Amino acid sequence: MCLCGWLRLLCCLPIPGYVWGQSGGGGGACRLMANPISGSVYRAGDVVIGGLFPVHVDAPLPEQEFRSIEGNVTCTIFYQRAYRWLQTMIFAVEEINRDPVLLPNLTLGFLAADTCLAEGTTLGAALAMVTGQEASVADTECGATPEVPVIIGDARSSASIVVAQTLGPFDLPMVSYFASCACLSDNWRYPSFFRTIPSDAFQARGMVRLLHQLGWEWVGLVSGDDDYGKFGVQMLLQDLQGSGVCVAYAEVIPKVPSQRRMKHIVDTIRGSTARVVVTFAISQDARALMEEVVRQNITDRQWIASEAWVTYSTLSSPKNLPSLAGTIGFALKKAVIPSLGPFLTRLRPDGDYQKSDPFLRELWEEIFGCSLGIDLSMTLSTQRQCTGSEVIGEGESQYADVSQLRASYNVYKAVYAIAHAIQDMVACRPGEGPFNSGQCPDIRKLQPSQIVHYLRGVNFSTPVGDLFHFDMNGDPPASYDIINWHVTPEGKAEFVQVGHFLSSVGVDDQFHINMENVVWGGGSRDEVPVSICSAACPPGTRHAVQKGKPVCCFDCLSCAEGEISNTTGSVECIRCPERFWSNPDRTACVPQLVDFLSYSDTMGVILSIISVSGATLTAGALATFFYHRHTPLVKANNSELSFLLLLSLKLCFLCALVFIGRPKPWTCMLRHTLFGISFVFCISCLLSRTVVVLVAFRATLPGENLMRYFSPAQQRMGISICTLIQVLICVLWLILAPPRPAERGGREGRGPRVVLECEVGSVVGFSLVLGYIGLLASLCLLLAFLARKLPDNFNEAKFITFSMLIFCAVWISFIPAYVSSPGKYTVAVEIFAILASSFGLLFCLFAPKCFIILLRPERNTKKHMMSK
Repeated sequence: MCLCGWLRLLCCLPIPGYVWGQSGGGGGACRLMANPISGSVYRAGDVVIGGLFPVHVDAPLPEQEFRSIEGNVTCTIFYQRAYRWLQTMIFAVEEINRDPVLLPNLTLGFLAADTCLAEGTTLGAALAMVTGQEASVADTECGATPEVPVIIGDARSSASIVVAQTLGPFDLPMVSYFASCACLSDNWRYPSFFRTIPSDAFQARGMVRLLHQLGWEWVGLVSGDDDYGKFGVQMLLQDLQGSGVCVAYAEVIPKVPSQRRMKHIVDTIRGSTARVVVTFAISQDARALMEEVVRQNITDRQWIASEAWVTYSTLSSPKNLPSLAGTIGFALKKAVIPSLGPFLTRLRPDGDYQKSDPFLRELWEEIFGCSLGIDLSMTLSTQRQCTGSEVIGEGESQYADVSQLRASYNVYKAVYAIAHAIQDMVACRPGEGPFNSGQCPDIRKLQPSQIVHYLRGVNFSTPVGDLFHFDMNGDPPASYDIINWHVTPEGKAEFVQVGHFLSSVGVDDQFHINMENVVWGGGSRDEVPVSICSAACPPGTRHAVQKGKPVCCFDCLSCAEGEISNTTGSVECIRCPERFWSNPDRTACVPQLVDFLSYSDTMGVILSIISVSGATLTAGALATFFYHRHTPLVKANNSELSFLLLLSLKLCFLCALVFIGRPKPWTCMLRHTLFGISFVFCISCLLSRTVVVLVAFRATLPGENLMRYFSPAQQRMGISICTLIQVLICVLWLILAPPRPAERGGREGRGPRVVLECEVGSVVGFSLVLGYIGLLASLCLLLAFLARKLPDNFNEAKFITFSMLIFCAVWISFIPAYVSSPGKYTVAVEIFAILASSFGLLFCLFAPKCFIILLRPERNTKKHMMSK
């Protein structure tokens, strides 16, 4: 589109200073009604480069009623740092014009304007550069190229977005030196926007790396109310997701900060447990915040600064250092530009300089604190008159400070990037150009779209020695210095580089910080400040997020039984593997205790002693009966049956020992078979004895001869048959489904155990064994009950009845106790039942007889026994 075409569009925009009117010939024309630029510095050249710099930082409010035409814009509050950026652009242009290699036959010019740090004045200045300052431009005077085909600027992201959106449709390139908003990397929305400052996306990534490396998990966020602050915090929050860092609060600094609002923000910072505060704000916003921080004397916070204010010398004044000493931030890469210092200090307030530079007077008056005004009545009575012979000393003011050339270096690189793009245009060979039919650009009539094309391909080394190029989004390689605020012995701030961060797409980030050189918030060198919402949970516990709070705020809950955590700060507990269990502290998995009734247990020892004691007493009774076998009492009790009964009782006592010890296949089979056969053998003898006693007294009646059926041989046969039935049941049980060792889970004390036990194998077989014993015992009890009225001196049936009652009572109570007992106590209950029933039989049947044999021998006579 030709210049006239987009002049028509621009004239219709509500930009201060332009109106659409009719020329005398009836044609349309744009007439300049006011100068929208606060101040500018101009030098002619073959190619004029535009520059936008916030030399002033306070623009007047625009007239909103549209009742009058605005005059020239006048801004206040001179910004020395931005004026140094402007002078750096002039220095780079002059350096290139002197270079015999770079653009040797072409002279660069410049038009640098003041933006007043406001979007409206920035856009007005940019449009004024592009359209020119002629009083009236008619259709017939429409040119083919803009006055300024490329602009360096702006410093602010918000203003850069406004200008880029306005000039982008016309492919007019912008190369910003300080607009770092990640949103400007959108090549579709801003196709002609370039910058020499890295995107905030890289800075946010570096901040997250810093927070993570230093263990700061609980941080506050403060941002400016502009695109730089909003998008910077947005990128930071995106990178914080999944990093383990949580945000305690997020506050926004208003563009017109009120005392009430700033107090609220600082009160939030003071009241939060987050000791680390990350700030994404331009220097003016950060200054408003820090003034309130210093007023409230907050000295225990660790400030993380963005590149916009980390090297802002105004903030590092001695009065602020108690609160801001130890600040850590990401700064643009610093460079030493040769000869820039002398160039900055060359200025003199003579007539030539003041005519060409409208900002010189304010600079001079601010640096030296005097007045260059001719009318002394217009100056303050306390302000002296400047002589004009003062000399600007290098490093003595913010303007002449070349120790921290960061944004200035970006301006320097922007000029050289444009120069190298023009150099590539000059080197174009006709017929081999990148445009239609191999055309090359006309250097005298440069089109903005042509500059955009060549800017994308620049790749050069600056005079400082750094390689430079733009990526597909118009961004440069990301490189940051990590700056730490130290305090010198004189009480002044010193910006010390303690690390670096290099990042680029497709390449692993390089992050390094020298911890030994870092001064922490408040000026301490001792320990890294701790900024956490909740202390890390010790081993044996896990995190439990507090309801309604970020994941960094949690309670520590002890791991459940069977789970452990062996590291500090565990999010979850780990379940112990099979056959392992957690120790009491829940810090390690230990093998589960193997639970069985062993000979080393106190209970096992006691039961073993009782079992052996019972067998010993039985052996003693057997010896007593054998020794007195010829006495009437022993003969009357059928000595043979007594011996068999005592032998079976001894087996009953000894079979209890098989139940103690680690279950093995052979012991499991022996336990129940030996128990079943021994008790059947015992009860069979007792049953035979009961029958003999009952029949013997019945046979004394006239006409009865029943004893012929119960001779000793027949008694032995009956005992054998009863015992063989149990043996047959046990053999079938062992063949079909024998008892076997098994493991099952159990609990005892503080945790589960592996219970070793003998599974019965066949419940039917086990039930038949116990049922058969119960059948014989019930039959014996019944017969003994029928014989309870025999003569008192020989009432054997009475003792048999008592013994059977004890036997049945023990085994009936055994069933619920056996079912409800855990672990090894199940076996103990079974042993107790065996021993209790055995002792019941032993004492009831043989204790009275042994008492008579040993202690009352006078009663061991036939006469006494036959008497009533």
